[in-house]
Amino acid sequence: MGCSDITNRVREAIKSYDNFPKEGIIFRDLLPVFRKPELFGDLTDYLCDKIRAKVPGVKAVVGLEARGFLLGPVIALKLKVPFVPIRKVGKLPGSVRKVSYSLEYGMDSFEIQAEALNCGEEVIIIDDLLATGGTMQAAVQLLQECGVIVAECVVIIELTELNGREKIAVPFFSVLQI
Repeated sequence: MGCSDITNRVREAIKSYDNFPKEGIIFRDLLPVFRKPELFGDLTDYLCDKIRAKVPGVKAVVGLEARGFLLGPVIALKLKVPFVPIRKVGKLPGSVRKVSYSLEYGMDSFEIQAEALNCGEEVIIIDDLLATGGTMQAAVQLLQECGVIVAECVVIIELTELNGREKIAVPFFSVLQI
């Protein structure tokens, strides 16, 4: 299965909603991909092949709340590595590490359980979409503050006109650019 095949199939499955969640936004919905088991399987196989080629020593898959939680565990299982979530504040028990970051409309924060990863481990971060890049940038910062090596950031959809990739100072891969 080639890159253009999977890209075209994902592009056809994505649904767009104008003015959601607010006026002027076009929401790109990846959820229809999950309703097509063959496409979802092919997409995760494709991503695993890319990750194995680019990061053969990957030690964990880190998923960002919330759609990274749908993709990450499947990819981690196929790669036979742990899945580690990064969540919004107050959602994780135990000792956590935290980072706050700016959004277009205010501030937000992420947390990770302190014992989830070991210093020096190579990980990949996965999420469904990269827009302005603030969320992904914060996740990279949080992991680097934990002493973890972010070997690659992976998203399914990249909204290129928002230039989010420019904020990502580690290797980055997107399946589909819109």
